[in-house]
Amino acid sequence: MIAVTGANGQLGKLVIAELLQSTPAASIVAAVRNPESAAELKSLGIHIRQADYTKPETLTAAFADVKKLLLISSSEVGQRLPQHHNVIRAAQQVDVRLLVYTSLLNLDQSTLALANEHRGTEKFIRDSGIPFVMMRNAWYLENHTGQLAAILNNRTMLGAAAEGKFASASRADFAAAAAAVLTSSGHENTIYELAGDHAYTLSEFVAEIASQSGKSIVYKNMLPAEFETALISFGIPAGFAHILANSDAGAAQGHLNSTSCDLHDLIGRNTTTLADAIRAAFPA
Repeated sequence: MIAVTGANGQLGKLVIAELLQSTPAASIVAAVRNPESAAELKSLGIHIRQADYTKPETLTAAFADVKKLLLISSSEVGQRLPQHHNVIRAAQQVDVRLLVYTSLLNLDQSTLALANEHRGTEKFIRDSGIPFVMMRNAWYLENHTGQLAAILNNRTMLGAAAEGKFASASRADFAAAAAAVLTSSGHENTIYELAGDHAYTLSEFVAEIASQSGKSIVYKNMLPAEFETALISFGIPAGFAHILANSDAGAAQGHLNSTSCDLHDLIGRNTTTLADAIRAAFPA
Protein backbone atom coordinates (compact mmCIF):
# COMPACT_ATOMS: atom_id res chain seq x y z
CA MET A 1 0.00 0.00 0.00
CA ILE A 2 1.09 3.56 -0.77
CA ALA A 3 -0.14 6.37 1.47
CA VAL A 4 -0.15 10.10 0.77
CA THR A 5 -0.59 12.53 3.65
CA GLY A 6 -2.32 15.83 3.03
CA ALA A 7 -4.05 14.04 0.17
CA ASN A 8 -6.83 16.60 0.01
CA GLY A 9 -4.41 19.47 -0.56
CA GLN A 10 -3.30 20.95 -3.86
CA LEU A 11 -0.14 18.88 -4.13
CA GLY A 12 -1.67 15.77 -2.57
CA LYS A 13 -4.51 15.55 -5.09
CA LEU A 14 -2.05 15.84 -7.95
CA VAL A 15 0.11 13.06 -6.50
CA ILE A 16 -2.96 10.82 -6.18
CA ALA A 17 -3.87 11.54 -9.80
CA GLU A 18 -0.36 10.58 -10.90
CA LEU A 19 -0.39 7.39 -8.83
CA LEU A 20 -3.64 6.30 -10.41
CA GLN A 21 -1.93 6.21 -13.81
CA SER A 22 -0.06 3.06 -12.77
CA THR A 23 -1.39 1.96 -9.37
CA PRO A 24 -4.78 0.40 -8.56
CA ALA A 25 -6.97 2.66 -6.42
CA ALA A 26 -7.32 -0.17 -3.90
CA SER A 27 -3.56 0.05 -3.26
CA ILE A 28 -3.63 3.79 -2.42
CA VAL A 29 -4.41 5.39 0.94
CA ALA A 30 -5.44 9.04 1.03
CA ALA A 31 -4.50 10.20 4.52
CA VAL A 32 -6.52 13.32 5.30
CA ARG A 33 -7.34 15.41 8.36
CA ASN A 34 -11.07 15.34 7.67
CA PRO A 35 -12.31 12.22 5.82
CA GLU A 36 -15.70 13.83 5.20
CA SER A 37 -14.02 16.33 2.89
CA ALA A 38 -12.50 13.58 0.74
CA ALA A 39 -15.66 12.40 -1.06
CA GLU A 40 -14.09 13.04 -4.45
CA LEU A 41 -11.12 10.81 -3.65
CA LYS A 42 -13.36 8.16 -2.12
CA SER A 43 -15.41 8.00 -5.33
CA LEU A 44 -12.25 6.88 -7.12
CA GLY A 45 -12.04 3.74 -4.97
CA ILE A 46 -9.15 4.99 -2.86
CA HIS A 47 -8.95 4.15 0.85
CA ILE A 48 -9.74 7.26 2.91
CA ARG A 49 -8.22 7.34 6.39
CA GLN A 50 -8.08 10.08 8.99
CA ALA A 51 -4.54 11.31 9.60
CA ASP A 52 -4.32 14.44 11.73
CA TYR A 53 -0.71 15.50 12.24
CA THR A 54 -1.65 16.83 15.69
CA LYS A 55 -3.36 13.59 16.80
CA PRO A 56 -0.84 10.72 16.92
CA GLU A 57 -3.57 8.20 17.65
CA THR A 58 -5.01 8.73 14.16
CA LEU A 59 -1.69 8.19 12.43
CA THR A 60 -0.84 4.60 13.31
CA ALA A 61 -4.28 3.49 12.17
CA ALA A 62 -3.96 5.53 8.97
CA PHE A 63 -0.64 3.90 8.09
CA ALA A 64 -1.60 0.29 8.84
CA ASP A 65 -0.38 -2.00 6.03
CA VAL A 66 1.38 0.94 4.35
CA LYS A 67 4.83 0.18 2.94
CA LYS A 68 5.53 3.47 1.17
CA LEU A 69 4.52 6.80 2.71
CA LEU A 70 4.66 10.28 1.23
CA LEU A 71 4.84 12.89 3.99
CA ILE A 72 3.74 16.18 2.45
CA SER A 73 5.07 18.86 4.77
CA SER A 74 2.52 20.56 7.00
CA SER A 75 1.16 23.94 5.94
CA GLU A 76 1.35 25.20 9.52
CA VAL A 77 4.72 26.95 9.57
CA GLY A 78 6.03 27.09 13.12
CA GLN A 79 4.21 23.88 14.04
CA ARG A 80 5.72 21.63 11.41
CA LEU A 81 8.42 19.96 13.48
CA PRO A 82 6.23 18.38 16.18
CA GLN A 83 3.60 17.47 13.59
CA HIS A 84 6.15 15.78 11.35
CA HIS A 85 7.64 13.98 14.34
CA ASN A 86 4.23 12.48 15.05
CA VAL A 87 4.01 11.16 11.48
CA ILE A 88 7.53 9.71 11.53
CA ARG A 89 7.01 7.97 14.87
CA ALA A 90 3.79 6.41 13.57
CA ALA A 91 5.62 5.26 10.44
CA GLN A 92 8.20 3.56 12.66
CA GLN A 93 5.51 1.81 14.67
CA VAL A 94 3.81 0.25 11.64
CA ASP A 95 7.07 -0.64 9.87
CA VAL A 96 6.83 1.64 6.85
CA ARG A 97 9.59 0.59 4.42
CA LEU A 98 10.06 3.90 2.57
CA LEU A 99 9.36 7.44 3.81
CA VAL A 100 9.32 10.14 1.14
CA TYR A 101 9.37 13.74 2.40
CA THR A 102 8.72 17.04 0.59
CA SER A 103 11.58 19.23 1.75
CA LEU A 104 13.20 22.45 0.50
CA LEU A 105 15.64 23.10 -2.35
CA ASN A 106 19.28 23.66 -1.38
CA LEU A 107 18.47 22.83 2.23
CA ASP A 108 22.08 22.28 3.30
CA GLN A 109 23.01 25.88 2.50
CA SER A 110 19.62 27.60 2.73
CA THR A 111 19.17 30.72 4.85
CA LEU A 112 15.41 30.79 4.36
CA ALA A 113 13.35 30.91 7.54
CA LEU A 114 11.45 27.92 6.16
CA ALA A 115 14.62 25.83 6.17
CA ASN A 116 14.95 25.18 9.91
CA GLU A 117 11.84 23.01 10.25
CA HIS A 118 12.78 21.09 7.13
CA ARG A 119 16.30 20.50 8.48
CA GLY A 120 14.86 19.25 11.77
CA THR A 121 12.46 16.94 9.96
CA GLU A 122 15.16 15.50 7.72
CA LYS A 123 17.33 14.78 10.76
CA PHE A 124 14.46 13.06 12.56
CA ILE A 125 13.80 10.92 9.48
CA ARG A 126 17.44 9.90 9.23
CA ASP A 127 17.57 9.10 12.94
CA SER A 128 14.38 7.01 12.66
CA GLY A 129 16.15 4.32 10.65
CA ILE A 130 13.39 4.24 8.03
CA PRO A 131 14.72 4.18 4.45
CA PHE A 132 13.99 7.64 3.07
CA VAL A 133 13.84 9.88 0.05
CA MET A 134 14.19 13.65 0.52
CA MET A 135 12.34 15.48 -2.24
CA ARG A 136 13.83 18.94 -1.92
CA ASN A 137 11.33 21.01 -3.87
CA ALA A 138 12.03 24.39 -5.43
CA TRP A 139 9.46 27.20 -5.36
CA TYR A 140 6.16 26.38 -7.00
CA LEU A 141 5.42 28.37 -10.15
CA GLU A 142 1.96 28.83 -8.66
CA ASN A 143 3.47 30.85 -5.81
CA HIS A 144 4.04 33.54 -8.42
CA THR A 145 1.27 32.94 -10.95
CA GLY A 146 -1.24 33.02 -8.09
CA GLN A 147 -0.54 36.77 -7.92
CA LEU A 148 -1.42 37.29 -11.57
CA ALA A 149 -4.78 39.02 -11.12
CA ALA A 150 -3.34 41.55 -8.67
CA ILE A 151 -0.31 42.18 -10.87
CA LEU A 152 -2.50 42.81 -13.90
CA ASN A 153 -4.74 45.10 -11.89
CA ASN A 154 -1.93 47.14 -10.36
CA ARG A 155 0.48 46.90 -13.34
CA THR A 156 3.19 46.30 -10.71
CA MET A 157 4.74 43.39 -8.87
CA LEU A 158 6.42 44.05 -5.54
CA GLY A 159 9.22 41.88 -4.22
CA ALA A 160 12.61 41.72 -2.55
CA ALA A 161 14.40 39.15 -4.71
CA ALA A 162 16.41 41.68 -6.73
CA GLU A 163 17.84 39.72 -9.70
CA GLY A 164 17.85 36.41 -7.85
CA LYS A 165 16.59 33.49 -9.90
CA PHE A 166 13.80 31.05 -9.07
CA ALA A 167 14.30 27.55 -10.51
CA SER A 168 10.58 26.96 -10.17
CA ALA A 169 8.38 24.19 -11.49
CA SER A 170 4.66 23.50 -11.29
CA ARG A 171 2.96 21.50 -8.56
CA ALA A 172 2.11 18.98 -11.26
CA ASP A 173 5.82 18.54 -11.99
CA PHE A 174 6.64 17.91 -8.33
CA ALA A 175 3.66 15.57 -8.00
CA ALA A 176 4.87 13.54 -10.98
CA ALA A 177 8.31 13.24 -9.37
CA ALA A 178 6.84 12.05 -6.07
CA ALA A 179 4.69 9.47 -7.84
CA ALA A 180 7.70 8.26 -9.83
CA VAL A 181 9.63 7.64 -6.62
CA LEU A 182 6.69 5.91 -4.94
CA THR A 183 6.05 3.56 -7.86
CA SER A 184 9.60 2.52 -8.76
CA SER A 185 12.59 1.03 -6.96
CA GLY A 186 16.14 2.07 -6.17
CA HIS A 187 15.49 5.40 -4.47
CA GLU A 188 16.25 4.46 -0.86
CA ASN A 189 18.30 6.95 1.16
CA THR A 190 18.51 9.43 -1.70
CA ILE A 191 18.28 13.20 -1.74
CA TYR A 192 16.78 14.79 -4.84
CA GLU A 193 17.26 18.51 -5.48
CA LEU A 194 14.17 19.25 -7.54
CA ALA A 195 14.34 22.34 -9.73
CA GLY A 196 12.74 23.53 -12.93
CA ASP A 197 14.63 23.41 -16.19
CA HIS A 198 14.69 27.19 -16.70
CA ALA A 199 15.15 29.65 -13.83
CA TYR A 200 13.79 33.22 -14.01
CA THR A 201 14.03 36.51 -12.16
CA LEU A 202 10.96 38.42 -11.06
CA SER A 203 11.80 41.03 -13.71
CA GLU A 204 11.62 38.26 -16.31
CA PHE A 205 8.40 37.01 -14.75
CA VAL A 206 6.63 40.36 -15.16
CA ALA A 207 8.12 40.79 -18.64
CA GLU A 208 6.41 37.54 -19.68
CA ILE A 209 3.12 38.74 -18.18
CA ALA A 210 3.50 42.00 -20.10
CA SER A 211 4.20 40.11 -23.31
CA GLN A 212 1.15 37.90 -22.96
CA SER A 213 -1.22 40.62 -21.74
CA GLY A 214 -0.05 43.51 -23.90
CA LYS A 215 0.07 45.68 -20.79
CA SER A 216 2.98 47.64 -19.38
CA ILE A 217 3.95 45.99 -16.09
CA VAL A 218 6.95 46.65 -13.87
CA TYR A 219 8.74 44.85 -11.08
CA LYS A 220 9.49 47.06 -8.06
CA ASN A 221 12.30 45.69 -5.93
CA MET A 222 12.28 46.63 -2.25
CA LEU A 223 14.34 45.96 0.82
CA PRO A 224 13.03 42.87 2.63
CA ALA A 225 11.79 44.91 5.60
CA GLU A 226 9.97 47.33 3.28
CA PHE A 227 8.41 44.45 1.35
CA GLU A 228 7.28 42.81 4.59
CA THR A 229 5.66 46.07 5.75
CA ALA A 230 3.92 46.45 2.40
CA LEU A 231 2.54 42.91 2.57
CA ILE A 232 1.17 43.53 6.06
CA SER A 233 -0.48 46.73 4.82
CA PHE A 234 -2.27 44.61 2.20
CA GLY A 235 -3.79 42.48 4.97
CA ILE A 236 -1.36 39.56 4.89
CA PRO A 237 -0.74 38.17 8.42
CA ALA A 238 2.56 39.36 9.88
CA GLY A 239 4.06 35.88 10.23
CA PHE A 240 3.31 34.94 6.64
CA ALA A 241 4.50 38.35 5.40
CA HIS A 242 7.84 37.71 7.11
CA ILE A 243 8.15 34.29 5.44
CA LEU A 244 7.45 35.77 2.00
CA ALA A 245 9.92 38.64 2.43
CA ASN A 246 12.54 36.33 3.88
CA SER A 247 12.09 33.90 0.99
CA ASP A 248 12.58 36.66 -1.57
CA ALA A 249 15.72 37.74 0.29
CA GLY A 250 16.94 34.14 0.13
CA ALA A 251 16.22 34.03 -3.58
CA ALA A 252 18.35 37.15 -4.03
CA GLN A 253 21.21 35.15 -2.50
CA GLY A 254 20.65 32.22 -4.87
CA HIS A 255 18.98 29.81 -2.45
CA LEU A 256 15.97 29.16 -4.70
CA ASN A 257 18.02 28.57 -7.83
CA SER A 258 19.63 25.34 -9.00
CA THR A 259 20.94 23.66 -12.13
CA SER A 260 20.02 20.20 -10.84
CA CYS A 261 18.43 17.90 -13.42
CA ASP A 262 16.89 15.59 -10.80
CA LEU A 263 13.31 16.73 -11.44
CA HIS A 264 13.65 16.46 -15.22
CA ASP A 265 15.18 13.00 -14.90
CA LEU A 266 12.54 11.69 -12.50
CA ILE A 267 9.56 12.81 -14.59
CA GLY A 268 11.21 12.02 -17.92
CA ARG A 269 10.17 15.25 -19.60
CA ASN A 270 10.72 18.99 -19.58
CA THR A 271 9.34 20.85 -16.60
CA THR A 272 6.55 23.40 -17.05
CA THR A 273 7.80 26.60 -18.66
CA LEU A 274 7.21 30.04 -17.22
CA ALA A 275 5.29 31.06 -20.34
CA ASP A 276 2.97 28.06 -20.11
CA ALA A 277 2.39 28.57 -16.39
CA ILE A 278 1.43 32.20 -16.90
CA ARG A 279 -0.77 31.34 -19.88
CA ALA A 280 -2.63 28.75 -17.81
CA ALA A 281 -3.15 31.23 -14.97
CA PHE A 282 -4.68 34.02 -17.03
CA PRO A 283 -8.30 34.82 -16.12
CA ALA A 284 -10.77 33.12 -18.46
